[in-house]
Amino acid sequence: MNKLRADDVRDSMPLFRSGCGGSIPTSALQLTIAKCNVHRAIELNKIWHSRLPNVDWSNVVRASPSVCFVAEYNEVAYATAIWSAPCARLLNGRNWLELRRLAIANDAPKNTATRMLKVMRLMIVRELPQIVNLISYQDTEVHTGTIYKAAGWLPTHKTKVEDIRWGKGGRARNAIVATGEKIRWEYNLNGKNASDVQSHSNGQSTENTSFTQMEMLSANQTP
Repeated sequence: MNKLRADDVRDSMPLFRSGCGGSIPTSALQLTIAKCNVHRAIELNKIWHSRLPNVDWSNVVRASPSVCFVAEYNEVAYATAIWSAPCARLLNGRNWLELRRLAIANDAPKNTATRMLKVMRLMIVRELPQIVNLISYQDTEVHTGTIYKAAGWLPTHKTKVEDIRWGKGGRARNAIVATGEKIRWEYNLNGKNASDVQSHSNGQSTENTSFTQMEMLSANQTP
């Protein structure tokens, strides 16, 4: 995507100015975080996400409930997030919500991701009161999990991706993009983590499980 097109996507007022002109935020506290439609979130994710830029909007909205957010300053986007019910079938029916993508612009202020996690959590509690647990997947090949730690999340499962293709005798699927170890982070909205919090306080390692390709599709990469 060229620079002009990227600026057009970021700017929520493209008819009134050209590109992203104007001042840029110097603090994450200057960002206004609000819900946005899935199509805008997907286009912003495509600009910024280094590992998984492509998302099919229908895969988001059919995994109900779903919600998308954008962080803006002066009507220009600096971050976006896509949430839906968990992709992994074993996690369905629990009133959990999964952070499918979190994409941050290169010129976003420091601590944008952590502040966005906090504000989105508060908005989800208010607008989706049935949700009891939030989850997200960290790609250990490129991220350290710092933003989750800073936002009060807990690591609950350590998983290794099985580099397989779907279906036996069916149509071939593309190989998964990232095959490194994944860590599932959780934030329990009832005041305690869905997994054994005590095990973490005792310094025990997270549970090791096998990671299927279905789960891999839900493993978002954070900046």
